[in-house]
Amino acid sequence: MTFTLAIIGRPNVGKSTLFNRLVGKRLAIVDDTPGVTRDRREGDASISDLKFRILDTAGLEEATDDSIESRMRQQTEQAVAEADVALLLIDARAGVTPTDAHFAQWLRTQNTPVILAANKCEGAQAEAGLLEAYSLGLGDPLPLSAEHGLGLEGLYDALVPFREEAEAVAAREAAALSGDDDLIPADSGEEDDDEKVLAGPLRLAIVGRPNAGKSTLVNRLLGEERMLTGPEAGITRDAIATHWTWEGRDIRMVDTAGLRKQARVQEKLEYLAVNDTFRAIQYAQVVVLLLDAEQPLEKQDLTIARKVVDEGRALIIAVNKWDSVANRSETMAMIKDRLQTSLQQIRGVRVVTMSALTGRGVDKLMPTIFEVFDLWNARVPTGALNRWLSTMLEAHPPPMGSHGKRLTIRYATQAKTRPPTFYLFSSTAGKLPDSYLRYLANGLRDDFGLDGVPIRIYTRSGKNPYA
Repeated sequence: MTFTLAIIGRPNVGKSTLFNRLVGKRLAIVDDTPGVTRDRREGDASISDLKFRILDTAGLEEATDDSIESRMRQQTEQAVAEADVALLLIDARAGVTPTDAHFAQWLRTQNTPVILAANKCEGAQAEAGLLEAYSLGLGDPLPLSAEHGLGLEGLYDALVPFREEAEAVAAREAAALSGDDDLIPADSGEEDDDEKVLAGPLRLAIVGRPNAGKSTLVNRLLGEERMLTGPEAGITRDAIATHWTWEGRDIRMVDTAGLRKQARVQEKLEYLAVNDTFRAIQYAQVVVLLLDAEQPLEKQDLTIARKVVDEGRALIIAVNKWDSVANRSETMAMIKDRLQTSLQQIRGVRVVTMSALTGRGVDKLMPTIFEVFDLWNARVPTGALNRWLSTMLEAHPPPMGSHGKRLTIRYATQAKTRPPTFYLFSSTAGKLPDSYLRYLANGLRDDFGLDGVPIRIYTRSGKNPYA
């Protein structure tokens, strides 16, 4: 059992930089612009042998209305309530500001223990701000430099007691379950193979244009207000990963920033957010492309879909705000027609209609995701594959080659799954036209039920022993 640390503070003090330093990856977008982070992000952090869960939060604002800043503050308050310890970060170069003092006073009213840290202490100009931090009344401030990795040993010492407390709680819970308060089971170092989880979590990414309802859908699936939502477009900036369980199966779900046309992406922050979304697609296994039912399958949606297919990921189309559509049969016919004409390389994509706001139809999404995931992992036995190939070659033989002889295919094999990838072997395989490869791919979909997932077919030529 581990403990949870929430990093809080006013905007632009280096919270996301420290988050990236502790998790060892550039997960959070970092920029000099204040207020980059809006949603709270979580990750697995470590300092030497100290392992813990960490929460990166939005900059604390004093807003209490219905603005984005107010909703960001509510997310931060939830993170503090959830954490075992809060790390209040200030900017030592700027010194203690009235906002720092205001939230230090607020933290003293909470039940969560607080550690005070002064960031950007790598130069002599930070000494005055470090001394000024004592005025906040939260104990001795820890001097840190998140950018340069300085002062982490002091943070390690401050966090060790929380690990010991978490271990003590875990021991008491184990003793209570055993029925003997004096019995604390020791770690034998052995794992029960029957209990061992052999496969990792399903990696799921939710993508789409801005204001399609991605964060609302994530909140609906999780059953809590985990992501910041609102009528404004482009609220989400980071790709926020959340771990959860659906019917006993582990899922790592990523909520991403909305993707606009590339020509419209001019600001640096949006450029970073777009790259973060593309990275989420690359690391995903299944991608849900969320459409706005009032503007379904525009050119940008098809561009995103092609990106997903080119990466070899399983694709599902989810049409949000379906309850606002007047003529549903006409809209669905238009969506399927555009998919058939503009996305021919992945025929049979699953389409799920829903309303993320009301929850109607959302229950159909997860079963469809796992159905497509199983197809994405499908393997065709070599014997069945070559019997099928003989039938396909007999029904439609390969075309004639430039040398005046018909091209031949000797046999086929499936090289890998995720996505299903096949190799054709022949001395003239490299000369097979793309149209014939598409014919074989469509046959694989029809005869082995591989609709809706990318299929890759490559050709291999054997070496000529007389060359």
